[in-house]
Amino acid sequence: MRFSILPAFILLLPLAEIAGFVVVGRALGLALTLALVMLSFVAGVILLRRQGIGILRRMSSEGRNGVMPGRDLLQPAMNVIASLLLIIPGFLSDIIAILILIPPVRDLVWRAVARRFVVVNATGYSGGPQPDFRDRKPNSKVVDLDEEDYHREPKPNSPWSGKHLGD
Repeated sequence: MRFSILPAFILLLPLAEIAGFVVVGRALGLALTLALVMLSFVAGVILLRRQGIGILRRMSSEGRNGVMPGRDLLQPAMNVIASLLLIIPGFLSDIIAILILIPPVRDLVWRAVARRFVVVNATGYSGGPQPDFRDRKPNSKVVDLDEEDYHREPKPNSPWSGKHLGD
C-alpha cells in the first residue's frame, strides 16, 4: 500500500464500518446486528487462540535470521490477521477476514507477497529469483556496489576525502 493513500484509508475505514452498521442495522434490526458483531468477536478470539501468537514470534525470528518466511508460515500468519480482523467490530473488517480465510485468496496473496520478499544477509542474497539490478527503475533508491567500490579510499583531491583543496 502506498503511504500517500494511508491517511485516507485510516480515515475512510471507520466511516465505512459505521455505514455498514447502519445498513445492517436497518435490514436486520438492532438485536441481530449486535448478535452478529458478538459472534464475529467470539469466532475471532477462538481462531486467535487456536492459532496462537507464537506464529508471529516465529516469523519475526526467522526474519531476523535472514530466512524468507515460507508458505508454511504465511498461512498461519494470515489466520492470525483474519482473527484480529474478526475481533474488530465492523462488517467490512469481517468480510476482509472471511476473504483471507478462503484458500484461493490466500494463494493469490502468497503470490503477491512472495514476489516482494527480498532477504539479504551476511552470507548473501536469499529468497526468490536473483535480482537483476540492471532492470531497476531510473529513480530507484538501490545502490549496487562491488566490494572494491565499498572499501576503496577516496581520491586525494576528492571533496569526500576530508582534506580541503587548499591544505
